[in-house]
Amino acid sequence: MVILSDLKIYGTAILLFFLASGFSQFTNVQLPLPKKACYFFSQVEPSVCINPMDTNEVIAGTVMNDYYYSKDGGRSWTSKSIKSEWGVNGDPCMLIDHHGHYYYFHLSNIDGEVLIGGMVCQRSDVIEGKFNIDSHTEVNGKFHDKEWVCLHPKTGDLYMTWTQFDAYDSADSTDHSYILFSKSLNNGESWTKPVQISFVPGDCVDNDKTSEGAMPAVGPNGEIYVVWSRNDTLWFNTSADDGKTWKKKEVPIAMQPGGWVIDIPGIFRCNGLPVTVCDVSDSENRGTIYVNWIDTANGSDNTDVWLMSSKDGGTSWTAPVKVNSDDQKRHQFLTWMTVDRSNGNLYFVFYDRRNHRGIETDVYVAKSDDGGKTFSNYKVSESSFIPSEDIFFGDYSAISAVNGAIRPMWTRLDYGRISLHTAIVHDKQLK
Repeated sequence: MVILSDLKIYGTAILLFFLASGFSQFTNVQLPLPKKACYFFSQVEPSVCINPMDTNEVIAGTVMNDYYYSKDGGRSWTSKSIKSEWGVNGDPCMLIDHHGHYYYFHLSNIDGEVLIGGMVCQRSDVIEGKFNIDSHTEVNGKFHDKEWVCLHPKTGDLYMTWTQFDAYDSADSTDHSYILFSKSLNNGESWTKPVQISFVPGDCVDNDKTSEGAMPAVGPNGEIYVVWSRNDTLWFNTSADDGKTWKKKEVPIAMQPGGWVIDIPGIFRCNGLPVTVCDVSDSENRGTIYVNWIDTANGSDNTDVWLMSSKDGGTSWTAPVKVNSDDQKRHQFLTWMTVDRSNGNLYFVFYDRRNHRGIETDVYVAKSDDGGKTFSNYKVSESSFIPSEDIFFGDYSAISAVNGAIRPMWTRLDYGRISLHTAIVHDKQLK
């Protein structure tokens, strides 16, 4: 490690080397572990959301039932643990709407029986997280996992997708997994009867042949787009009428070499599940659908971050474009993506090993201001860390962007200790 005294001794040459090796110019902030956190692997799988009406307000959630909020743009945080009548079992999804509602979506855990209580929605009318609305999707005797939610840009209606298992973690060939959709027209107080939007069954092993990672995105006029992974392929379905009807069968839009379950040295487990967004800004790319994922197209020792897009509602798609700017055989993994609706810029966060020969890991943010044609990459973590394959690390990272304010969020491991971090980033810094 280069220290300040070294720089004074060796001068400009060392400084240039230090910068070239990936020095971060962005302030990192560690989020405090809630005092009542009860999960051994707390602070993994973050979700973060900047208030679209006030970028000083930022909320976040992590596994298992942790909630965080900031009133100064992410420079300081308060943390707490939450409860629910239906239990809390991770997979947090955080949203803030234009009506001043703060949402925390998560899996269920009813008296130790996990995933049987539908997908749970909690709502607070204050950032401090006094969640007074506690609703859920239909309970039907199946298992419900890995939800995600988005907002209609005009009405504020909530759209949710997730995976339904006949029997979770089952190798029985008669057990199947499907993608479901439900919506709320009353700010999360109740949910419509789920609609099945995948028709080719996946298995229930929770592996490559399982239908997983469904994430909805909404277009400028309320069009709904959903992408998920199954059997080394990304699948797509869409609704043009507020989710009332869907295409009769999902269509493949891209291959995902290696599938969505990926082996990364030093990581307990890793997935490359797709992230889907739609540009609802007034930019020239308004209405463009973007899909971001990880795969092993360049080799199992060289996982990369990919992006593809569609300007015609998913009828045709661009060829995948690599987001990470390195040309080395190094791993990039656990990507997430967002689009700033004020300007249409795309921002990505992912773990990156381009600066190291071993499993030392950094965190990078990438930006595209031309609709995903080109990308600039920036190291945002102040230092690297060394993970452990014996410690659960979570399945995703997170990023939110509003009016040029960008807040990536990630987990790191130091000497077996899990911690949660963000970086204070603004678009004007990303030249």
